[in-house]
Amino acid sequence: MFLNCKVNFAESKTNTTFEMKRLFLLCLLLFAAFSNAQDIKVTTKDNDLKLSALPYYSYGKGLGLTSPDSLFQLNIRFRMQNRVTYIENEGEESAYDGQIRRLRLRFDGYVGNPKFLYALQLSFAPGDVGEIEEGENINIIRDAIVFYRPNKNWNFGFGQTKLPGNRQRVNSSGGLQLTDRTINNAKFTIDRDFGFQAHYLHEDLQKFSYTIKTAVSTGEGRNWTKSNDNGVALTAKGELYPLGSFKKDGTNFEGDIAREVTPKLMLSGAFQQNNHARRTQGQLGDDLFEQRTMKSVLLDAMLKYNGWAFMSSYMSRTAKDPITVNPEDISETNFVYTGSGFDYQASYLFPSNYEIIGRFSTQKVNKDIHQFAPHTKEYSIGVTKYIWEHAFKLQGELTLDDLNYFDGTSKQNWYLRFQVEIGI
Repeated sequence: MFLNCKVNFAESKTNTTFEMKRLFLLCLLLFAAFSNAQDIKVTTKDNDLKLSALPYYSYGKGLGLTSPDSLFQLNIRFRMQNRVTYIENEGEESAYDGQIRRLRLRFDGYVGNPKFLYALQLSFAPGDVGEIEEGENINIIRDAIVFYRPNKNWNFGFGQTKLPGNRQRVNSSGGLQLTDRTINNAKFTIDRDFGFQAHYLHEDLQKFSYTIKTAVSTGEGRNWTKSNDNGVALTAKGELYPLGSFKKDGTNFEGDIAREVTPKLMLSGAFQQNNHARRTQGQLGDDLFEQRTMKSVLLDAMLKYNGWAFMSSYMSRTAKDPITVNPEDISETNFVYTGSGFDYQASYLFPSNYEIIGRFSTQKVNKDIHQFAPHTKEYSIGVTKYIWEHAFKLQGELTLDDLNYFDGTSKQNWYLRFQVEIGI
């Protein structure tokens, strides 16, 4: 059973103005909640703050500082991924790539009262920041958000962070079993954005549980300052736990390293409508020559039991007239990446903390853009050695891509990769 969300918005100027009024009303309501909330005691335990919009895997608690009067808390964490990859792309010379794939520094804590929290995350690796281009922002800031948490069930956030999208994207890259997310996540995910979020959590380890998460955001992705906006992205997500919630927040990392003693299942569904989006993948991608409204559907299932883990997901994006043309040069185009895909992943963790993983993904692009992008199938196998759970691990992966193009031709690419992940 998946959450079925359906939203319809006209793209007229009148409705855009109406959306802005609703956004302003939401700001006022949140301000009123902040101002009139009762003094409900919220405690932090072992210097760890659970924020539903930031489900980063953490085995330890980082390095924590708390002021003598307990009015301020700062928690510091870091992680890095170092990798080397051997690449065989059909029709090209063999090559290898060695790089610091990710280098992150995270701060979180509270100021004045544990109900008022903050979270910052900065990235420094070249693959995170991207190329420095004239007129473009440097993408060092990943997360910068303030939370109001009146009790254990509600979280209200304002700032920039991940939207409540597909499970693999919401999870930290440090909590992955393989070295990268799937091809469908790369093309159809909804990513970080600036705006408001409201989450309701109703979780119990032994009983049926659920969460509801919503967001109203700009739709243009992180650190966007190129122009003022005339559309918003509306996101809604529901998660169901028919057999109770997972141990150690087990939906927030892949593989059953917590070794669930009874089967645990999660089913989730998310929907987003990104009005007047300016980029090819909504919050990601190159700039479009004309704005387009996009709709995304993201479904997930996860099952864990006694070292076994199974995951499956479906992702899709649709848009009317996805191809946009440069008015100054009609030979130049950019297109919304529309289509859909499925991911399937299974693993087993041995008592020795070695894990074997297999993954299969299929991706089918919309017929309107098939001339620009291939249909793809991807096969991956991996072996991971957990030294300190996901916080310190060694990973090996072999991946093969089958690409099928519009003109009937095909291509096979593959890579072999070794990666070390470490952090606190």
